[in-house]
Amino acid sequence: MAENELEQWRERQRRRKLIEDWKAEAKAIQAADGEKRILLRDAKRVALKRIEDTARTQADFEQLNQLWDNMQIVEDWRRDKQKGIALGNLREYEISDVDVVIPEPDMVWWRQQMRGNFLDVIYDCPHEIGELTSGSPLYEYIKELDGHHKEILYYRVIRQWTAISIGVLRDQTDRNIRKVYNTMIEGVRRKLYLRLAPRYMAGLPLTTTQRLFCETYPEQLDETQRAKIMRKLAETERLAAKAGGSGEDE
Repeated sequence: MAENELEQWRERQRRRKLIEDWKAEAKAIQAADGEKRILLRDAKRVALKRIEDTARTQADFEQLNQLWDNMQIVEDWRRDKQKGIALGNLREYEISDVDVVIPEPDMVWWRQQMRGNFLDVIYDCPHEIGELTSGSPLYEYIKELDGHHKEILYYRVIRQWTAISIGVLRDQTDRNIRKVYNTMIEGVRRKLYLRLAPRYMAGLPLTTTQRLFCETYPEQLDETQRAKIMRKLAETERLAAKAGGSGEDE
């Protein structure tokens, strides 16, 4: 063992012996307290005060400084531990006042990660975009799309890319991207309306967004489109009634 390492080992041993003697005196104070049952941390403060009062030589004050340093280390450890617990109890999608990350993140995506909500991160890719939807109808319709349409939908809706940026990625013109996107979205909206309209007309429960969609979607169509989708809706209701009647006859 090198001389430097040997001296460091001896210093650690001296510190350990000093701390053990301090704790032993604190336990003796605690035991002598009788029925009052003084806490060990309070007994340690009393023992440290005695050491402070009896310190006379330079060696005594050096030992006292070592005890103070040890107490500071323990206090820092406790504070850091409490800080970690506080960060683990963040409210949903909110960040701590402590500047844990610099710069302070404002994105919901990042707040979700800090909260421990990793599902949106796991499914953050074009081919899993259906997993990011909030209901089964949208999930089913998006699942039916091919890979090219899912990619355009992902970068346009989730990543908020412009048609020009998507066109550069796919080596297509922005005009072509807009045309494909608009056709795709209109197809999904039409299927969704045909799915939700019967529930809306029957007064069945819907979310606020779904109810607003059922109220506003027909107004966005021209007369020809509106007539076409109403015929499709009537045909769907007729087939459903026929299937229900056949079930009653059985």
